[in-house]
Amino acid sequence: MPQLRSSARLALLRSRKLEDQQPAEPPVAKPVLPAPRKRVPVPAVRGRYAAGGGGRRGPSRPAIKEPYFEDPPKAVSARTRVSEAKNPASNKVADRSQKKAKVAEGLAGKGLRMDGESAEKLVGAEDESTTSPIPERVHVGNSPVYLTERKLGKGGFGQVYVGRRLSGGTARTGPDAYEVALKFEHRSSKGCNYAPPYEWQVYQNLNGCYGVPSVHYKGRQGDYYILVMDILGPSLWDVWNSLGQAMPPHMAACIAVEAISILEKFHSKGFVHGDVKPENFLLGLPGSPEEKKLFLVDLGLASKWKDSSGHHVDYDQKPDIFRGTIRYASAHAHLGRTGSRRDDLESLAYTLIFLIKGRLPWQGYQGDTKSFLVCKKKMATSPDMLCSFCPAPFKEFFDNVANMKFDEEPKYAKLISLFDGLIESPASRPIRIDGALKVGQKRGRLHVNHEEDEQPKKKVRLGHPASQWISVYNARRPMKQRYHYNVADNRLQQHIQKGNEDGLFISSVASSANLWALIMDAGTGFSSQVYEISPVFLHKDWIMDQWEKSFYITAVAGASNGSSLVVMSKGTAYTQQSYKVSESFPFKWISKKWKEGFHVTSMATAGNRWGVVMSRNSGYSEQVVELDFLYPSEGIHRRWEHGYRITSSAATIDQAAFILSKPKRKPVDETQETLRTTAFPSNHVKDKWAKNLYIASICYGRSVS
Repeated sequence: MPQLRSSARLALLRSRKLEDQQPAEPPVAKPVLPAPRKRVPVPAVRGRYAAGGGGRRGPSRPAIKEPYFEDPPKAVSARTRVSEAKNPASNKVADRSQKKAKVAEGLAGKGLRMDGESAEKLVGAEDESTTSPIPERVHVGNSPVYLTERKLGKGGFGQVYVGRRLSGGTARTGPDAYEVALKFEHRSSKGCNYAPPYEWQVYQNLNGCYGVPSVHYKGRQGDYYILVMDILGPSLWDVWNSLGQAMPPHMAACIAVEAISILEKFHSKGFVHGDVKPENFLLGLPGSPEEKKLFLVDLGLASKWKDSSGHHVDYDQKPDIFRGTIRYASAHAHLGRTGSRRDDLESLAYTLIFLIKGRLPWQGYQGDTKSFLVCKKKMATSPDMLCSFCPAPFKEFFDNVANMKFDEEPKYAKLISLFDGLIESPASRPIRIDGALKVGQKRGRLHVNHEEDEQPKKKVRLGHPASQWISVYNARRPMKQRYHYNVADNRLQQHIQKGNEDGLFISSVASSANLWALIMDAGTGFSSQVYEISPVFLHKDWIMDQWEKSFYITAVAGASNGSSLVVMSKGTAYTQQSYKVSESFPFKWISKKWKEGFHVTSMATAGNRWGVVMSRNSGYSEQVVELDFLYPSEGIHRRWEHGYRITSSAATIDQAAFILSKPKRKPVDETQETLRTTAFPSNHVKDKWAKNLYIASICYGRSVS
């Protein structure tokens, strides 16, 4: 429960309420055992619309003669906060147009069969009973007049119908097509908010981009914004289902090289897709010249990776925001980091492995902690385990993309070349690889030697979880500092008393194996101090009693058995404090308190519980958070480059969190270093002291994966 202390309004101390718990996410359907694997050509499945649904389409109903079909997983909007229920994850729609009369024979009177579709109700979709009826005829911009025919599906904010030209039209695709996909979004929907959908802006920038279907016409008619696009064929999800839920590696290799090529062109326009997965890769319309051509659809979650001046967007992390589909999202997307090119490629790696193996190790998690558990599993799964039974190029591809830096430019040609040995002759290719072949021709012209590479990358995701001591050191003028570790409860008092006698006060505390570590120094500026060891994590009554005596929390630690050590001091600049105990890292609450003028001044964990203390008049102007399932080295270094310094740290056996702050008064020496050690860093502290580097923060917990 967050607690608040103010000398003016002490009554507010007992008015704080627990924050709402994160709502449960609907469970993902578990796959049934696949049928025996057979070499089956790509099926001529009924046509599908090319218009994306902004990451908010529902799944399609099960195919009539394919009882083993699995429903596709759900996508979550970039504007969806993980801890809020008002914008739940929405499903994608796998839509199909009807084939010709001979294919529809026997289905008369049953309407359009939509292969792979589910009857599951879509939460957050447009309520058709409260919106205007769909126009019977569509005419937007300079488009022909289309008759609105059968419904293909609906998503979070839109509905898709088949449109047939009232007159003329001889082509199967393009502006002169006699049958198109019409996507309707009501102007009052969340995707529009009385303005053209965001997806329109993306298509405007990408129109004509290789592998992205073209928008032929768009405009507003009545209460609806309407996109006119080609109807496409089956998705890779449908193809995977038709092959017994296990795709041959040579086919996955064709998909890999062509998808990399499409993403290269997509990224060259300054965008990242944000929701790469099997359902968003479609083949061309069956029976057309493009029936084996791959297309990337659904641009509703796309975002810019570079600004208008051509520079990479700034790095940031907001742990309460997730975008994408949980099964295929990158680990960085789970953690709320700004999207960049590496995320699309990591999602592609998961897509390819899923298509070959039919399952990913993190499928099956349910409940309100699903995203957390999936991300934890992704970080703890070694590349060898993830890519077992896959040909070597798929593991090498994953190794390359999973260890990319935030703003690193992918080596697309090198990534494509990894699969050269798996690509069959043109006559045997189930997927056209036109884009990849062009990249290969360019590669040949440039005489690139892909065996030559820079120094080997440090692999940060090894799938071997471990906990360490994480210590932070700040440059300071020479002063006296003392440390104690492996201290039992009954020995704590004598160490503290001796330090006080020598003019030292506690500046930092931590715990490992239910034993305490404390740092005492002469540079705190405190005039007096009290502490309590309690079996209750952050004992409310004792803390409130000390607040009344003008003590403020200056250091906290929690043990794995649930007990806590709280240190409160006089002589601080704080004027008000609030704290919160939570089962998960309370970033939403922290963000709220930032707006109220508070800053994080202490953190601790007990088991898997987090305790965060925030204070007014902390001396900081800005703060950011780095939260990860391992030590977030890249994020911390990027924050350092922008003038932030670590001011609080805490870790559980699963995650490590760091608060980085900008002080209002810039220190003379901004040097800061971190150190991770298996044992308490007693052998290193004296070396740091010799360089006038003193322990500023210390914790024990997850730092390696």
